[in-house]
Amino acid sequence: MNILILGSGGREHTFAWKIAQSPKCDKLFVAPGNSGTDGVATNVNIGVTDFPAIKALVLKENIDLVVVGPEDPLVQGVHDYFLNDAAIKHVSVIGPQKKAAELEGSKEFAKEFLFRHNIPTAAYQSFTKETVALGFDFLETLNPPYVLKADGLAAGKGVVILKDLDEAKAELKSMLVDAKFGDASTKVVIEEFLDGIELSCFVLTDGDNYKILPTAKDYKRIGEGDTGLNTGGMGAVSPVPFATPDFLNKIEERIVKPTINGFKKDNLPYVGFVFIGLIKVGDDPKVIEYNVRMGDPETEVVLPRLKNDFVEILQAMASGTLNKINIEIDERAATTIMTVSGGYPEAYEKGKEITGINAITDSIPFHAGAQVKDGKIVTSGGRVMAITSYGNTYQEAIKKSYQSIEKLHFDKMYYRKDIGFDL
Repeated sequence: MNILILGSGGREHTFAWKIAQSPKCDKLFVAPGNSGTDGVATNVNIGVTDFPAIKALVLKENIDLVVVGPEDPLVQGVHDYFLNDAAIKHVSVIGPQKKAAELEGSKEFAKEFLFRHNIPTAAYQSFTKETVALGFDFLETLNPPYVLKADGLAAGKGVVILKDLDEAKAELKSMLVDAKFGDASTKVVIEEFLDGIELSCFVLTDGDNYKILPTAKDYKRIGEGDTGLNTGGMGAVSPVPFATPDFLNKIEERIVKPTINGFKKDNLPYVGFVFIGLIKVGDDPKVIEYNVRMGDPETEVVLPRLKNDFVEILQAMASGTLNKINIEIDERAATTIMTVSGGYPEAYEKGKEITGINAITDSIPFHAGAQVKDGKIVTSGGRVMAITSYGNTYQEAIKKSYQSIEKLHFDKMYYRKDIGFDL
């Protein structure tokens, strides 16, 4: 098979690394890719939402399968684009169709889905610029802290949690009236705060059958002790130590099964990855959010633990035969630590040379915001490189990642030194 991956982050490098190991993969392309995918695939400088250019590439290179990494092309309907074009509709696309991608595209859509199918989640209401006064009233009925979520895609930064009622009201006004997150916050969902510890559950589905991948926990905030601004993710651990067999069974019975059945009942065409953001409240799991793709940096710890041929799994998802696959998982723990550009998630400089990658032997460096320029690997984004390690325990794996990071260097490199601190 000739395979195309859409995306340019650590998730996509991990996909490429895993797919390239399969004897079923002939040629592998990544659009636009990064310095990591450059080592295992052919990068093509095409944007992930440039559908006509993607079509031209698919036809030129006889692509059989397209794996969609990020959410934007899914929410904009890349899968539908293929299905509606006679020249490319035979090509398999891994990722839900537009209607189903609204689970990530709209927080309100996701909340309505959860309530409709009796899936445990926080109570909520949504508001617009016209109903901002009602939003103030609703905030007054809640106990602090207050959770405000921009309805649309805000690159993982559209969720704000505040302890002070007046601050929460000011933030609601800023999001709705002053368009703090642009179009993403023309509608804002206000939720009750759930107190607990978060984890991520990843499900594969062919639209009918499902398989559950290992759990992972990621660390969103820039500062140690989970303080400071939200980021795309600063590190991850898999498996999650507190996810006991009993707890995993609750996730499957109360959340995964009703989610997959909900897709069928609501006629949401879904072939792809379902990321379920969960919180453990007491001994019970509740859903915080859905994403319609794999998480990043969780992919960097989940896929390395998958022993199967990844292309076989992708083929089974595309052909509706996922029930015939037996998922095999490496017993070892995997952890990843994200190194980021100084200043991220606010303003940061790009183009800093990265050295020491080849000196890393005990870990896998997954490239994220990094590109080849004039024969050198340089920074091109906020999250630069995810350093993944295996260990018999997560503590051992984390230690290895930190030892490997000591060999890595770029100007103003920053990383959290406390990943796994709360486990």
